[in-house]
Amino acid sequence: MSEILETVRTGLFIGGAARDAADTLAIVDPGRPGTIVGRAAAASRQDVDDAIHAARAAYPAWSALSASERAEKMRSAIEGLADQRDEDAAILSQENGKIRLEAWIDALVFEIRWNLALMLADEVDTGKTLPVAPGIPVETTVSYQSLGVVTVIVPFNWPVAILGASLPHALLAGNTAIVKPPPSAPLATARIVQRIAEKLPPGVLNVVTGKDENMAALISSDDIAKVCFTGSVNGGKRIMEMASKSLTRVTLELGGNDAALFLQDAILDDAHLDRIYAAVFDTTGQICMNAKRLYVHRSRLGELVDGLSERLGKAVIGYGMDEATTMGPLHSPVQKAFVAEIIEEAKDAGADVREFGELPGGDLAGGNFLRPAIVIDPDPSLRVVTQEQFGPVIPIIPFDTEDEAIAAANDTWGGLCGSVWTADVDAANRVGRQLVCGYVWVNDHGAARLDLRAPFGGMKQSGFGREQGIEGIRAFQDTRSIAHIDAAALAAQAH
Repeated sequence: MSEILETVRTGLFIGGAARDAADTLAIVDPGRPGTIVGRAAAASRQDVDDAIHAARAAYPAWSALSASERAEKMRSAIEGLADQRDEDAAILSQENGKIRLEAWIDALVFEIRWNLALMLADEVDTGKTLPVAPGIPVETTVSYQSLGVVTVIVPFNWPVAILGASLPHALLAGNTAIVKPPPSAPLATARIVQRIAEKLPPGVLNVVTGKDENMAALISSDDIAKVCFTGSVNGGKRIMEMASKSLTRVTLELGGNDAALFLQDAILDDAHLDRIYAAVFDTTGQICMNAKRLYVHRSRLGELVDGLSERLGKAVIGYGMDEATTMGPLHSPVQKAFVAEIIEEAKDAGADVREFGELPGGDLAGGNFLRPAIVIDPDPSLRVVTQEQFGPVIPIIPFDTEDEAIAAANDTWGGLCGSVWTADVDAANRVGRQLVCGYVWVNDHGAARLDLRAPFGGMKQSGFGREQGIEGIRAFQDTRSIAHIDAAALAAQAH
């Protein structure tokens, strides 16, 4: 097992230059209480103002380039990024808590998303011309323009991969950017962003880490054109309120309470059970698009419970850097306490709660570890059903009719993702079209199966706006219409 103990130091990167800060954030290992993984610079309000100024100063020249020219610079900027992926993954595993393989994939997905965005360069500047219409003596050209300085705020769970869903799109669209990594796990993200920023023109890409109380200007400043935020629903509400003071645009990718519907003819072989297991328990359940509620036809309830129980029985709970570990700790003590509380609430209500695995001991005994659990046929009013667990627990709820399942799936505050599990393509499409959410899988679910070319985002309190694809680029642009008067036609109309 390789460890990094208080050896990692990250600074700020503003206007093309690295910068230290007077204060630092101590980043604690979720698996080993009191162990410091590293220290990140804690930006002052002046540092934040300087980052905004640098991004604003760089904007005119960057936005004046064609999308193809920007793409070429961006392509060069990530050359060699993978050379330090192993080290980045080790750092991310220890500051986040998740297993090292997931941390390695986190960094890989960022590069995949970056390169997929660059493939859209030819579409970025493509507008359209409206022909002269009868009675309207103008020919109108509709084109796209960038917005200005954008702030991208990412969460702790998959910070690098999530950054890849918006940052390259914002830059390719012609904006300059400031990245704010999560304060509880900023190290790997700050390292990666700085290595890219060093190869771009000064001020085009900046990174600031620090305490939230010093970061308000990244959202409310008049010089910020847009904020792209991924995080909790309550966090999104605060961002939206702060941004309203300057009418700053926002894209919010928030939490979910995703339903997976297993119809009567659902295929429950090993391959499909492996998929739903991963969709629920990857990253110890701490993914916004994980399945959070399983609705299964009553005749298949036992099969699904047995299939998940078999897999949970093999779970190895432990330190994320240990090769044998399949499930790491929760990221924070607060989240651990919440998940434990809703599990106990379900037990007290008389639900059939089954827990699996053994908690680690030794120097891991005080870590944020929980035994994964399934809750069978709980009362639908329990918090394990109504709230996003964001942890290793899942309610499994039987249904009798398709209409009943659809109504239950939609009876929630969130609308991020959903899935339909059936051998019938027509049934999959029929049910999938009725789910009120932004993304639907068929016979699959979860981040590992996300089409990185397709627009992604939520409905209801899961947020609004879309990331990825050309839609993700358009989210960082606005339209401009230029009307050319046809003087001859105008003169003819006058006579």
